[in-house]
Amino acid sequence: MGEIPKISNAEWEVMKIIWNHSEITSINIIQELKDKAAWKPATVKTLINRLLNKNAIGFNKSGTEYIYFPLLAEEECIKSESQSFINRVFNGSMKSMLLNFVESKEISEMDINELKNILNQSSKKEG
Repeated sequence: MGEIPKISNAEWEVMKIIWNHSEITSINIIQELKDKAAWKPATVKTLINRLLNKNAIGFNKSGTEYIYFPLLAEEECIKSESQSFINRVFNGSMKSMLLNFVESKEISEMDINELKNILNQSSKKEG
């Protein structure tokens, strides 16, 4: 897959809905967002257009309706955004990020144990 475009926080909210439905109209996107954000329909349509321009989503026309679908996999966008965050905030160091969460008590003992298990499983697969 090509380069993942930078997606704003507001655009992420629209993408989450599209990923959850795989095909959806703007009316349904607006309906789902009304409880999450106080955006007017025109704002949501602007966000949809931005995502179209970024090639994050595509559409099919059915009569007078446009049916939107994702062109980017959610997992790829999450991976790209995560890496961007780690690079921007922690100079690319995963260790620094984890240390920050552990030292600031933002991560529970249960989460730490789960991470240990995941890391142990990962190292067994590599070995």
